[in-house]
Amino acid sequence: MVTRHQVLVASNRGPVSHTLGEGGELTVKRGGGGLVSGLSAVKGDAVWVCAALGEGDREAVRRTGGELDPADTGGQQVRMLDIAPDVFADAYNGIANSVLWFVHHMLYQTPLEPVFDADFERQWRSYEAYNAAFADALAQEAADGAAVLVQDYHLTLVPAMLRERRPDLRIGHFSHTPWAPPDYFRILPDDPDGGVAAEVLRGILGADRAAFLTRRWAGAFADCCVKLLGAEVSVVDGGEMIVTHEGRETRIGVHGLGADAEFLRERSRRPDVEGRIALLRDQIGRGPDGEPRRTIVRVDRTELSKNIVRGLLAYRRLLTDRPQWRGRVVHVAFAYPSRQDLAVYRDYTDEVARVAEGINAEFGEGDWTPVELHLKDDFARSLAAYRLADVALVNPVRDGMNLVAKEIPVLSDGGCALVLSREAGAFAELAEDAITVNPYDIGATADALHQALTMDADERAERTERLAAAATALPPTKWFLDQLNALRD
Repeated sequence: MVTRHQVLVASNRGPVSHTLGEGGELTVKRGGGGLVSGLSAVKGDAVWVCAALGEGDREAVRRTGGELDPADTGGQQVRMLDIAPDVFADAYNGIANSVLWFVHHMLYQTPLEPVFDADFERQWRSYEAYNAAFADALAQEAADGAAVLVQDYHLTLVPAMLRERRPDLRIGHFSHTPWAPPDYFRILPDDPDGGVAAEVLRGILGADRAAFLTRRWAGAFADCCVKLLGAEVSVVDGGEMIVTHEGRETRIGVHGLGADAEFLRERSRRPDVEGRIALLRDQIGRGPDGEPRRTIVRVDRTELSKNIVRGLLAYRRLLTDRPQWRGRVVHVAFAYPSRQDLAVYRDYTDEVARVAEGINAEFGEGDWTPVELHLKDDFARSLAAYRLADVALVNPVRDGMNLVAKEIPVLSDGGCALVLSREAGAFAELAEDAITVNPYDIGATADALHQALTMDADERAERTERLAAAATALPPTKWFLDQLNALRD
């Protein structure tokens, strides 16, 4: 008999992953993040519903029936779904990552893409089936009147599907990405009677509450509902929006996820981080005047929206236009490969490496390597770079939030100047104390880097203090519990 739960979280990726060894042994790795922290803080009965992402996860499902051993999950109840690999691949890579992500981040090169053909139609059917599998599992797991928090663009159809199966539930959906404005969102097939664009909107409107990282993204979603569905939007006391469509109301919430200062500060003082600080200091070295070289730090996945290549080009422009920085600054760039099963991401990772190597070949001399590029993920090394940062470069072309912009000011030992794209969600909270840039403008970004490098130490320290306070205003546990409490109200 299935145990029914009062609080449920649904996301593509769960709190644990499994690796299958050659001898058939399973190794479990626990993840982190806001959902893990938040669900751990829930008092009472809670379960996390997620998908098996690889063969190790699928083997774990076969051995356990999908109800994972709490000893492996940090005590959390986890139900993992073994969705057919071809259906999962079509839904995850074909639709979620190659269509919805591209739309919301406005990444398409529209003269050539997208092409909504028979392959897309097949992949969309898989996306529907994938969402239906989650809706079925949640309907089975939920107690009467339970609260269900559905996460992100992978599961946009779940709220409406779950509403049909279990109208008694309180259903929330949270979008961790930006939301495209109506004119761009309508790139998706937009027949109001059955197009994909309408299906996504109706899916989320099946929730009692749809939440976003910033007011900008929430407003874009509401605009899409008005222009594509003919929905009505009203504003109640306190500024909260309500979208009314087909007789149902969906409240719109905003929860700007913040940095987990307590965890970051504790983790960044461990011996492995101290060791990596020493190594980085050796790599960075000292300038011609004998002083430690200044550092411009970025830490990103090689995700197309992160704009790493233009950041490197801006750094090259800095060295070209302001030769006084040659030998006196190092760009510490950590670009960790992302979604390498997609060719466009592999090509982007290669381009990042090519541009970095070109800068080093053009300007490097003696013991000065202008760009210290690292492509292998190393969390301790990232924290070490945070602590060493004089300047943090966060210049995405579009980003739901960008926690790096919030984390570096929390950890920087000497205070850092933040160069921040106006297209990052974090801009809404950090703009006043950051140096903001148009992420497409190489020259202006180079000027911003110079301004950051020459900022008075006292001003930099004061800005960093204010940035850190804003960055930690809504830590992950509070971020999660605020959504849960709002859904229950």
